[in-house]
Amino acid sequence: MSVTLNSTKTRAALRVSARVSGELLLILVMTATAIWLLGRMWPIVWPLVVGLLLTTLTWPIARFLRRHGWPPALAASVVTVAFLLVAVGVAALIAVPVASQSGELADGVVDGIQKLREWAAGPPLNVGDDQIADASDSATARIQDSIGGMVTTLVTGVSTVVNGVVTAVLAVFLMFFMLKDGPRFLPWLARQLPGRLATDVPTVAERGWETLGGFVRSQAYVGLLDAVLIGLGLWIVGVPLVLPLAVLTFVSAFVPIIGALFAGFVAVLIALVSNGPTDALMVLAIIIVVQQLEGNVFQPMIQSRGLGLHAAVILLAVTLGGSLAGIVGSLLAVPVAALIAVVWNYLREQLGDPSQEPEAQASPSGAGAPS
Repeated sequence: MSVTLNSTKTRAALRVSARVSGELLLILVMTATAIWLLGRMWPIVWPLVVGLLLTTLTWPIARFLRRHGWPPALAASVVTVAFLLVAVGVAALIAVPVASQSGELADGVVDGIQKLREWAAGPPLNVGDDQIADASDSATARIQDSIGGMVTTLVTGVSTVVNGVVTAVLAVFLMFFMLKDGPRFLPWLARQLPGRLATDVPTVAERGWETLGGFVRSQAYVGLLDAVLIGLGLWIVGVPLVLPLAVLTFVSAFVPIIGALFAGFVAVLIALVSNGPTDALMVLAIIIVVQQLEGNVFQPMIQSRGLGLHAAVILLAVTLGGSLAGIVGSLLAVPVAALIAVVWNYLREQLGDPSQEPEAQASPSGAGAPS
């Protein structure tokens, strides 16, 4: 009797394990299929993502205008034109200093290479001029052998620039339409979905929108403070290309942790090449102080409602996104992780409080959709 009972329990456990394994395998297959479709549709998805991020950044201004009686189309048009003017102005402010100080920076690079050669010629390395000449000839020969690869890389770079311009134009148009018609999307979505989905999907979408908007705007505020303080420190020390470095600091703020390290490394490297090791150490000290202020003062003050993600999770997400999709993956890693956390928290709320299910099912379709 006991043997029969044990065999019955074993078969039941095996059936449960097989069912769970089948469900997990189905989820993995669906995930792989979704990723494959996303890759095939990336030329459309990427402008949509950029437009959505730009919309979250500019929506407070459009909302302010709409609340003061401006028609939606007029408010969206004014905000879009203002955004384009600001973007063109920032590009001009970057291009002019880079063009005017490029010769000075090139001279600094040459001086740095000469100092490096003089240091290498002395003890303990004692590298002679003939060895340096041989290394230079070898490098020149390698460059000549790889001319074909360089041409291919150049063509690829031109294609990337063209795709970037097309993506930017599409993103701006999508931003305009999102600013104009965005508030009507969730009610429309609720009318298209059946049953509980008419409540659940718009609720998750609204929470995801709030999380994404909070992330983008808070990172913009923190990046602006970092850029102003670090740019002021670079100007006091006398480092060239202050404005481009400040803009790089602002843009890098949208990639948490990794972006700050990259912008700081570039600033220290330019200070080392142009001004020497003493000023480079001063720039490093300024960046460390500003980053400490950001982590302990700026972000707690600005991000009143954080993403709810641990710093280790953010670091792993950025690393994984960068390894999978390069710079684009690093930029999108934290927002995607935050949206996944929003979906998970909503599912946990629904599963943890089943008493609300009958109430939600009894409500008419679209009644719970946010306006």
